[in-house]
Amino acid sequence: MTKVFIDGAVGTTGLEIRERLSTRSEIELILLDEKSRKSAAKRKEALNAADFVILCLPDDAAREAVEMIENTTTRVIDASSAHRVADGWTYGFSELEPGQFAAIADAPRVSNPGCYPTGFLALVRPLVRAGLIPVDFPLSVNATSGYSGGGKSMIAEFETEKPPTAFRAYGLNLAHKHVPEMQKHARIVHPPIFQPAVASVYRGMVVEVPLPLYAFTRRPSLETIENVLREAYRDSPIVRVLDAETTALMIEEEAGTDRLSLRVFGNADTGQARLIATLDNLGKGAAGAAVQNLNIMAGFDPVAGLVV
Repeated sequence: MTKVFIDGAVGTTGLEIRERLSTRSEIELILLDEKSRKSAAKRKEALNAADFVILCLPDDAAREAVEMIENTTTRVIDASSAHRVADGWTYGFSELEPGQFAAIADAPRVSNPGCYPTGFLALVRPLVRAGLIPVDFPLSVNATSGYSGGGKSMIAEFETEKPPTAFRAYGLNLAHKHVPEMQKHARIVHPPIFQPAVASVYRGMVVEVPLPLYAFTRRPSLETIENVLREAYRDSPIVRVLDAETTALMIEEEAGTDRLSLRVFGNADTGQARLIATLDNLGKGAAGAAVQNLNIMAGFDPVAGLVV
């Protein structure tokens, strides 16, 4: 049996991970009652008794939890943003780079990607790697999430507010904590202009990257962009590139799944493209990604417990 401790299992992401793992016969969950969860000694004991720890905590608490691990055998998956650009941590997006799956499988410390960066990076990184997007190009990303991404406080706010807010833009100071993660793992020179928003939908996400292809010195065709993305994810059971046949996309497109779907829309005459990713902010954007990383690290079927 593989022993797993979810530190922060009472939050939105932690509860979903716990539900997904509770029926797995190969996994034994280390559970703490409410009193024990508030005891530093009991938490430390659980952290050091586990084969794998999944941290679903605020950033500072996640850093503290890592410091409480005193052995060299407990391996950690951090679902917070505390370690996504930190040295010594492997970025937990197995489809992002050639060799990333193997790196995660061997890593003692893995940082779960953010939900917004997952969509952005899936669209942008293969194109940067192929030289279709210049590394110094001024990129922007517009993204809208379901309100469950804001945790219990935002869920309560949206579900009790009368009348409810339909749409809320935020991160207006252009200093959102996801930006360094996007810049580092896309391997681009400039931080992208990030325009996040939340909608009155429980779960789901749309992430869009507009590209003025006419401004590129080497102007790629829409077909070339799509082909590069298809090749990058051709072996993935989770990330899929779909034909741009639809005339509208819904934020709930992948809600309730662990899939990440990519589409390339555009106008060849004007030289403009809209790259769009749809995912579940609690699926591939959070809990699903954590379960996938656990599967990879523990040597299980990579899609065990996932909805693909």
